[in-house]
Amino acid sequence: MRLSQRDKAIIRDINRFRVMDRDSIAELHFGGLKRPINSANSVLKRLVTNGYIRRSTKFGAPYLYLSKETSLREDSAKIGHYLAILGVYKDILRHGTLDAFIVEPKYGSKGTVEPDVFCIFRKHGMTGRTPFFIEVQNTFYSQKVMTQKLKRYEELYQSRIIAQEPWQPSDRPPVFPIVLIISGYRYAIDGSYPFRVIQAQSFTQFMQSLKPAQPKEEQQLKPRTVSQLKYSGGIKIHLGVK
Repeated sequence: MRLSQRDKAIIRDINRFRVMDRDSIAELHFGGLKRPINSANSVLKRLVTNGYIRRSTKFGAPYLYLSKETSLREDSAKIGHYLAILGVYKDILRHGTLDAFIVEPKYGSKGTVEPDVFCIFRKHGMTGRTPFFIEVQNTFYSQKVMTQKLKRYEELYQSRIIAQEPWQPSDRPPVFPIVLIISGYRYAIDGSYPFRVIQAQSFTQFMQSLKPAQPKEEQQLKPRTVSQLKYSGGIKIHLGVK
């Protein structure tokens, strides 16, 4: 069976996210068609039949589709977490484009911090790029666990592994990504970390929090620069907001 470019893109996304729901696949890959759900069903059935992806019926219809590259069980407790990461991905795309979106990147052996996501974001209409480490918390973590997690981010910062990443600017000092915690819970974070730590209930809420509060008559302002990160020398990352 010869795969179309769209077939390959669907398989890549399912491999990246480990699992995707049918409606998200239809939204991301068939959104421009008259009947995206019908088209998605037809293509997904063909890809399952030919062994490129797996289908889970454990949660009822619409079905979930799993990567063939992982051992994730069809009824795994982690499925909800991976679907939450997918939800964050779709939320980010409402506000801009992504130069990178890596699920569970590895930066060392066991015990090294493992972000849920590393991504590089470009806001619509802006040229600047902003790197993020994103923690997607759809269950409650204790304050102790969150403090330990941030300590591991600090160890990663001190290791300077991130300073060697290929996405780092060649004409400026290296930068460390914003650590964005997406959660319905709020943690006590003391602000003493050498990188930015931000908490929000969603990426949309994070973007909205960047908008300055101002009287209605002053709302017609030019975009401003926000978000200052330091690795050395006060390098700025620009995230333009209205």
